[in-house]
Amino acid sequence: MAKLTDRPPAGSPPPANSPFLPPAPRPQLPPAAPALQQRAVAALILAILSLVAMMLIGNLQRGATVAAVALGVAVAALILAITTASAAKRAGSHRPRGGMAGLVLSICGVLFSGCALGGFLIFGAQISQYSNCMNGANTVAGQQTCQTQLNNSITDRINNLSGK
Repeated sequence: MAKLTDRPPAGSPPPANSPFLPPAPRPQLPPAAPALQQRAVAALILAILSLVAMMLIGNLQRGATVAAVALGVAVAALILAITTASAAKRAGSHRPRGGMAGLVLSICGVLFSGCALGGFLIFGAQISQYSNCMNGANTVAGQQTCQTQLNNSITDRINNLSGK
């Protein structure tokens, strides 16, 4: 007697779609074209570059400029990743290697650099004042005073923006 999970013998007509049988194997897709693979790698490299640029912001006075450039690079990586995936789908081939990683990292880069740029634009005066204060602070007590001033000025700015 046949079990419910047995496949029918070769040459016999296939049974109706049974939930008890494993699905038939899918045909293998051809690999992506070399041009698509190169675009996927370019998207991945640009996405990593934008994230590295954001991690290496050392000068707070230039932070807004670095965040804006990183945002532009991340958007370029996102466009490359999306167009590469859609071109591979249209061609009926596999997604190129690095395409999904480039897509995910470029989304992270857009979000991270966009939020940072917004923060630098909203709190630019406070950050500039903090940077000048820290350049003149020679002691730990002076640095703590600068930190306290930054916290108070950011709190005041948030209260002004929210209308309190």
